[in-house]
Amino acid sequence: MSGTGVGMGQRPENHRQRFVKVLWTGIWLVYLSAPANDLLHGGHSTGVRVLGWIGLAAFVTWYMLLLFRTGRGERNSVVLASLGVLAAQSTVLALTLGREWLVLFVYVSIASGAALPLRMARWTIPAVSALMTVIAFATPGGKAFLAGLLIPALLGGFAMTGVRELVRTTIALREARATVAQLAANEERLRLARDLHDLLGHSLSLITIKSELAGRMLPDHPDKAARQVADIEQVSRQALVDVREAVSGYRRPRLAAELAGARVALTAAGVTAELPAEPDLAGVPEDSESALAWALREAVTNVVRHSGAQRCTVEVLRRQTLDGPVLELSVEDDGSGDQGNGPGHGLTGLTERLETAGGTLQAGGTRHGFRLIARVPAAAIPADVGSGS
Repeated sequence: MSGTGVGMGQRPENHRQRFVKVLWTGIWLVYLSAPANDLLHGGHSTGVRVLGWIGLAAFVTWYMLLLFRTGRGERNSVVLASLGVLAAQSTVLALTLGREWLVLFVYVSIASGAALPLRMARWTIPAVSALMTVIAFATPGGKAFLAGLLIPALLGGFAMTGVRELVRTTIALREARATVAQLAANEERLRLARDLHDLLGHSLSLITIKSELAGRMLPDHPDKAARQVADIEQVSRQALVDVREAVSGYRRPRLAAELAGARVALTAAGVTAELPAEPDLAGVPEDSESALAWALREAVTNVVRHSGAQRCTVEVLRRQTLDGPVLELSVEDDGSGDQGNGPGHGLTGLTERLETAGGTLQAGGTRHGFRLIARVPAAAIPADVGSGS
C-alpha cells in the first residue's frame, strides 16, 4: 500500500489515507447543494437557517460515520437504527424546510445499500423510496422533484449493494492470497526440515560411528584409521552436497519450469498472469538461466505475498548491449504493496546471485505498481576476458 492510496476493502492506516477516503466519499455530497442553496437564498429567518445548518451538519456527520463503519462487524440492528435516524432527520428537514431537502432520502437509500446485506437492503431501499414519495406528496411542490429523485434513490441504493459485495469479495480474496502464501511458506519449511532430517541423520550417524572406529584403531592400526578418516571426509563432502541440493530444491531451477510455477502461484493467489511462452535459451549459460529463474521465483513470491496486485506481467527478452547479448527478465505488477520499500533480504540475496552470474538487478516502484528487471549474459563469457592477456 502506498502512502496515499487505499485499496478496496482496506482500512486507512494513517491520516493521509483517511483524508483521501473522506475526500472520495465527500465528492458525492455535492448533490447537497440544493439544501445548502435553500438555506442561503430560500428566504428563511435567521433562526431557521441556524437550525437548518445544524440539521444538515448532523445528517452529513451521521451519514459519513455510517459509511466509514461499514464492514467492521456491526450488528444489523445497529445499522438499521442508524438508518432510522437518517430517515427521521430527512423527514423532519423536508417537511419543515421544503422540497429541496427531499434529496436527503437518496443518501439514506445509498447508505442502506452500502451498510446492509442484500437480503435486508432489498427491503429497506424500496421502503426509503416509498417514504420519500409520501413526504414529497406532503411537501408543497414536492411532486415536481419526485421524478428526478426516485430513480437515483432506487438505482443508487441497489448499485451500492453490488459495491458492498465487491468489497467483501476483495477482502476475502486478499485473505485467501495471504493464506496461500503462508501455506506455501509452511510447506517449504516442512520440506526443508524433513529433507535435512533424512539426509543429515544418516550422514552424521555414519560420521560418528567412523570417528569412534578411527579413534580405537589409531594407536595400533594408524593405516586403517587413516582410511576411516578418508571415509569420514567423503561422507562429510557428500552430506554438504546433499544439504545444498535440499536447500535449492534438489536441482538448479530452470526458467521454463519457473514460468510454469509462476503461472500456478499467481493464479492460485487470484492474480491475472500474463506470461510468455517457453523462451529460446539456446546458447545461454546454465548459470545465467539459473540466476534468472531465481529472479523470477523471488519476484513472483513478492507479488503474491506483498503487493496486493490484480495483474502481473512477465516478459523474457534478448537484448544486444555494448557488453554483449543479454537475457532480460521483467516482472511488473499493478499492486501497491511495500516490496519496494527498501532492499529486503530476498532482493539483496538476489542481487548477489545475479552479480555472481555476471548480471544486474533493477527493482523499484512505478506509477502504477512495482517492476523488477533482471539481466544476465546470454552468451558464455570467454575465459581470457579480463585476464589481461
